[in-house]
Amino acid sequence: ALLHQMSICLVLEARGSSWRSTRVVRMLPDTLQNLPRDERYAYARLLAYMARVDEEITVDELAMFEQQLGKALLSPNQREVLRRSLKSPPSLEECLDGLGPEAGRLALRDAVLMAASDGSVDDDELEVLKEIAEHLGLVPDAVQQLIEWTKTGYAWMQDGYDLLNSLQG
Repeated sequence: ALLHQMSICLVLEARGSSWRSTRVVRMLPDTLQNLPRDERYAYARLLAYMARVDEEITVDELAMFEQQLGKALLSPNQREVLRRSLKSPPSLEECLDGLGPEAGRLALRDAVLMAASDGSVDDDELEVLKEIAEHLGLVPDAVQQLIEWTKTGYAWMQDGYDLLNSLQG
């Protein structure tokens, strides 16, 4: 399975005359760090490529790239090489080499997140995302499913920011 899941449980504890609930939240830990180093490097190279598809890197795309680079647990030297590749990325074919099935799906997922991080997925980005999905042998609407998932996730995050703002006294 792509993601390992932890169980959800609700525990009610009697404390005198009141009840206290403790909720264990399901975590969906990423599996990126469990992949071999060469696949994590290939994953990060693909994200560097995606950051440059529309020939500009926004602050949001750079922030996403750096976050994912941190999750990939690569050496400082590899990170530096990848940062330099933002200026002159390898070809898409080179980036796809070395991606196993799981690394490829994770890279596609995060490439969609990166493409959408500036508020839209432009035609050039969409074309590359579809090429990646095709290379990976995914279902025909894989990219659209990931875009919809991304929209839902970004809306959920905005709800969180709105909630935090509403908590101010």
